[in-house]
Amino acid sequence: MEVLSFYLPQFHPVPENDKWWGTGFTEWTNVTAAAPLFRGHVQPHLPRDLGFYDLRVPEVRAAQAQLAQDHGLTGFIYWHYWFGGRQLLERPFHEVLSSHEPDFPFALAWANHSWTGVWHGPGGIDKILIEQTYPGESDDRAHYEHLRRAFADPRYIRVDGRPVFFVYAPGELPQPARFVERWQTMSREFGGLYLVACLGSMPYTTSHEDGFDASVHFRFPFGWDRPTKIRERLQSLNLMRGPHRYPYAATPSSPPKWIKGVLHPCIFPNWDNTPRAGRHGIVATDTNPKAFAAHVAEGIKRAATNPPAQQMLLIKSWNEWAEGNYLEPDQEFGMGWLEAIADELRAAGYFQERE
Repeated sequence: MEVLSFYLPQFHPVPENDKWWGTGFTEWTNVTAAAPLFRGHVQPHLPRDLGFYDLRVPEVRAAQAQLAQDHGLTGFIYWHYWFGGRQLLERPFHEVLSSHEPDFPFALAWANHSWTGVWHGPGGIDKILIEQTYPGESDDRAHYEHLRRAFADPRYIRVDGRPVFFVYAPGELPQPARFVERWQTMSREFGGLYLVACLGSMPYTTSHEDGFDASVHFRFPFGWDRPTKIRERLQSLNLMRGPHRYPYAATPSSPPKWIKGVLHPCIFPNWDNTPRAGRHGIVATDTNPKAFAAHVAEGIKRAATNPPAQQMLLIKSWNEWAEGNYLEPDQEFGMGWLEAIADELRAAGYFQERE
């Protein structure tokens, strides 16, 4: 069973963020500025073992991979940004590719959405920083040619020999079925791609019919109860100050019945995006590694129902600190999030530490 975590390659300064938010801006800027917004609200969430790292440093990337491998993860899924030929945040993965280090499996996920000011708080939500466009066939060809080297890397994760490639917002593609056809034709040298549609971020119900090989459903890890709905109503009437709060679910929610074909389960350890959105944010309450362990156990069971070659458990995310969903050691629970994964994989017979 593949146990893969989405990976944000953001934690290093880039000229665009310097221009938009100030010199040296990274997600750590938002993370360290966060503060508690209600009784019992834990903020800021701060890193422990890895510190406030810079992803330009090879030793940081090696330490991340070692931590992941030591706790049963089998690879990272790096978010990849391509805006009609323009790339952003590409340096960490390019260095992983060029240096051949760390020797840890990976796949890519195209984050095909426009960038807004949400990374720096609610005031910028409607501000378009970079718009995602789809210039057409020539851009698809240029995009594919750019990724060929990654697809050919022996570390690249494959299903039946085909490189796995995720599309974050397939419903935003002008012609999803045509996209699938074109990319499968271009990738015949690899036997085609194993294309995974990420669902849940926006309406899109025809991934199976459009030719995607599988899907993953992103859904907040919340349990919905009556007191929460009352609280939400009060917030909507401005009678109760945000952020919106929902209890962490006892187990992952069941996927929608309209999803057809192979579905890879995705679990979240936590959710709290108030470092980005402040009182407009959303918080999962009562989260801890023990509660997350129940999601891991259920995720393993669901992944095991897929065909043997297509058994994947996906975790969102490895290091989304400003969204509160991360696995890296923190000052509150230490290695707890990673140990929850290792313990449940071990109990299910999918993980044994190296001697």
